[in-house]
Amino acid sequence: MNSERTLRILIAKPGLDGHDRGARVIARAFRDAGFEVIYTGCHQSPEQIVNTALQEDVDLIGLSILSGAHTYSFPRIMHLLEEHDARDISVIGGGIFPLEDIPKLKALGIREIFEPGAKLQEIISWVRKNIKPRQPMVA
Repeated sequence: MNSERTLRILIAKPGLDGHDRGARVIARAFRDAGFEVIYTGCHQSPEQIVNTALQEDVDLIGLSILSGAHTYSFPRIMHLLEEHDARDISVIGGGIFPLEDIPKLKALGIREIFEPGAKLQEIISWVRKNIKPRQPMVA
């Protein structure tokens, strides 16, 4: 019997990017794989994303972005997680990124970047292998 709790994943669309098909597809794939999934919808600020992650006690934040605003929103989210002593919440990204930005994002602490064409089963397998439930928050 496995005593680990089910992974809780927040899928978020930072900034003004309203193209959320990919975010909805990955949210459903994660749900179908047995994870608990919270989807924020579009047009979320970094502050809204981090506040939701803290309130929902998630293990992983998945950021979906196609607008190019990753150079602002991803560092801001990582800063806010640190500010709230929540760097144990892992963060991944999916969408369109200039190749030269990917190492910079990983240097910030983004665990993985999934580009267009990444297979859903590969993403799910990566999450199962690399993300473990966090310690429960004490009230």
